[in-house]
Amino acid sequence: MNAAPQPTAAIVLFGHGARDPEWAGPMRRIREAILARPDAPSVELAFLEFMTPTLPEAIAALATAGARKVAVVPIFLAQGGHLKRDLPVLLDTARAAHPHCEILLATAAGEAGPVVSAMADYAASCLE
Repeated sequence: MNAAPQPTAAIVLFGHGARDPEWAGPMRRIREAILARPDAPSVELAFLEFMTPTLPEAIAALATAGARKVAVVPIFLAQGGHLKRDLPVLLDTARAAHPHCEILLATAAGEAGPVVSAMADYAASCLE
């Protein structure tokens, strides 16, 4: 029996990280929701600090596993200092280390229109 082909596209959900491991629970649930979809890509979590794996480690693991396109999705509310200063350096390093892999950067999740709408709906529902 042949193994299923490995997907060539992957997602990294990138978060700040925290000392409390429970902090990553929502990111794990997002990952599980993506993986539950038919034909789901590979999905890894990565963190800026306090938790592992780091972004370079996650991208390296995906590239080694055969990913040729990786979308880095910042699970941040806004495009703050970490995303403006730290993330570009990490991405430049990863792109240099894996030139065969296209590494894309998505908008911070909290700035994406559908996410803003979902948060507005949730906030409005809190009065019900």
